[in-house]
Amino acid sequence: MDTLPLRPSVLLTPTPNRQTLPPRIAAFIVPKLSVIIPALNEEATIGTIVDAVVRTGLAYEIIVVDDGSTDGTFRVLRQLEKLHPRLLRALRHVQPHGKGAAIRTALDVATGDIVLIQDADLEYAPSDFPALLEPFNDPAVDAVYGSRNLKPDNPRSSFTFYWGGRLLSWIASTLFHARITDESTGYKLVRTDVIRRCRLKATGFDFCPELTGRLLRRGITIHEVPISYRPRSVAEGKKIRWRDGAIAVFVLLRERLRRSSATTSCARSGGALPIPDAVAAEELARAS
Repeated sequence: MDTLPLRPSVLLTPTPNRQTLPPRIAAFIVPKLSVIIPALNEEATIGTIVDAVVRTGLAYEIIVVDDGSTDGTFRVLRQLEKLHPRLLRALRHVQPHGKGAAIRTALDVATGDIVLIQDADLEYAPSDFPALLEPFNDPAVDAVYGSRNLKPDNPRSSFTFYWGGRLLSWIASTLFHARITDESTGYKLVRTDVIRRCRLKATGFDFCPELTGRLLRRGITIHEVPISYRPRSVAEGKKIRWRDGAIAVFVLLRERLRRSSATTSCARSGGALPIPDAVAAEELARAS
């Protein structure tokens, strides 16, 4: 796997605050993209997805958090880190904490202007990155979701997953008076300063509804872009279950009904809550 050269402006130029610049100038500033990849027992796919992200040439940094895998996921990540020392950072939870916890660990060290959540499997294609980033040319845009449902020719997941996802989108839209077609999408992009203000606490798949609820509660419009999707089955390693959908409904209701506060409305105080046992790859390498 050869790393495509990244543009010097992406690697070296400090990014001014786009909000304070005239629109014509802001449009020419390339934002730094932090791609966060939570992974659990994805030895078979992690190399392929990292390679696909690298080949987009759009990532300022790739942060992969191995959430306590028991297979060879972290071994592969250590090899990839040697191939892409300036681009890839691998972290590891000694014990599994969940997808949300892995994302929060990555958020704690992210240095880009925009965070993009990328699943470690092959359901979502990094070739959609340009379309997902395009709305951020408008400095007023803070959040973009990739919608599987806006692309009619996408194959559907199972009956339960598909209609469960549509139900969650309807509930989120109704509760927050918004229009969301794919609340549970794996592609969520948010400006880094905005997502840190949300003070996320979720550790599992409840990360998605918690983030959605806190963004919408703050009055942030979630823009949607059609994306490609190749669903995998439970037999192929899909980890989300029906009970996670029930938890998502509860979280959306909780976020809608809870009083506004510094910890629930993406206020400016504080950042993501860290996970204490995150270990960098180089630290584990020295210890092994």
